[in-house]
Amino acid sequence: MRIGLQMLLGYVLVAILACYLVLTLFIKEVKPMVINVTETMLIDTASLLSSIVSQELNSLDQIKKSHLGAAFDHINDSPFNIEVNGVIKNKMIYRVYITDTKGIVVFDSDKRDEGKDFSRWNDVYLTLNGKYGARISRENIADPTETIMYVAAPIKIDDQLVGVLTVSKPTPNMSKILNKGEKHILIGGGVLIAAALLIGFFIIWWINRSIRKLVNYAQQVSNHEEANLPKLSSPELRLMGRALENMRLKLDGKDYIEKYVHNLAHEIKSPLSSIRAATEILQDNLVKKSINSDNLDEFKQTQQRFLINIERQTERMTLLIERMLQLARLESRVGVNFQTVNMQSIIQQVIESKLADAHLLGIELVVKHNDSIKFKADKFLLIQAISNLLSNALDFTSSGGMIIVDTEITGNLYTLQVIDTGAGIPDFALDHVFERFYSLPRPNHGKSSGLGLAFVKEVALLHNGNITISNRKDNIKGVVATLTLKIH
Repeated sequence: MRIGLQMLLGYVLVAILACYLVLTLFIKEVKPMVINVTETMLIDTASLLSSIVSQELNSLDQIKKSHLGAAFDHINDSPFNIEVNGVIKNKMIYRVYITDTKGIVVFDSDKRDEGKDFSRWNDVYLTLNGKYGARISRENIADPTETIMYVAAPIKIDDQLVGVLTVSKPTPNMSKILNKGEKHILIGGGVLIAAALLIGFFIIWWINRSIRKLVNYAQQVSNHEEANLPKLSSPELRLMGRALENMRLKLDGKDYIEKYVHNLAHEIKSPLSSIRAATEILQDNLVKKSINSDNLDEFKQTQQRFLINIERQTERMTLLIERMLQLARLESRVGVNFQTVNMQSIIQQVIESKLADAHLLGIELVVKHNDSIKFKADKFLLIQAISNLLSNALDFTSSGGMIIVDTEITGNLYTLQVIDTGAGIPDFALDHVFERFYSLPRPNHGKSSGLGLAFVKEVALLHNGNITISNRKDNIKGVVATLTLKIH
């Protein structure tokens, strides 16, 4: 099971458990609490009425002619209609009955049980015996929900127990309120679970999205593909991403160094061999030939030719080492400085620096479009990358040819194209042009270091962009180099 699904299920289970606990608390705690509050109110009512009876009467025989009896006779004469929490109340639902010391009902506000023996009921029996008397009885034996709560209080006249006053209240009225509250809690619980599901789906989607970025990054690294650490919003995921990046750098370090040392040794071997051969020939000429006025000019010419070769090979090694160090710094992201740059100004600066070389080679340098836009980038690296593309175009374009520089802005992408009219790239070399130290013979400039396009590719990746090299498809020989940068 996926981790996202596991988290979602756990989240939903917690929400359901919370709703269950709230509902259970309502059933186990709130309902009994409401019953206790009702019982307390009945106790107060029974005590108050029994005190009134004790103060007003000398004997229970007078109860029907008392003010209390008259009040109950006429209490529902004036109808009322009151809504309390959705429950309609239109009559008094309290019932009061009074029994004598033998438990015989001498007064009943409902006038239905007068003369009956209630001595066996707990409310009457316990109160006559000096205890707290109360009971809950079913109104309808067939319906367990229709119950009535009875609470009794003793009636004393001249400190003598003369009877018991009982106040009763049907519980269905309380049940209506409790059931309504329970229904609201159930609806609220359902809404809570639905909201929890939506929030859970969003959170899991957000986490999975970030995790997928890290997984894709790890897969690209494992496949030896160029990959940039993705942007992550969560601090924990950013920390994990940095840990993966550090691990990648450490794991790649050994292969990186071995490959560089091997390539560097291979590239330096050729100019060193040329230097060594030139010095051996010069030494051999000094030893074997006697220098006189007749051969002095010839010796100087030979010496000058080999010294020039030594100088060129030394420059080549110096350039190679400088390019390697430059590329290594770029790949390790050392010294990268992002700032707001004006691409129109950068293009113009690079074009102006190449105009003299283009004039000497007899090549026309044309700017088709140079869009003005500003975005965050490393100005120094972009100048070097674009300069490398133009240098390549100049090296492979013959005299009388043309190089076109064109720019385009599409959405959040900035595209630069360098189009030349050179000989094009052989099909076998198209897949290798971005490899380090890979170089093709150049009509205008011998063999290069083979690091220029590798440098351009690293600059493109640093700016979340891309670089492609292809032959022209407009029936004209030449190459199209397309550098794409993301606008930040």
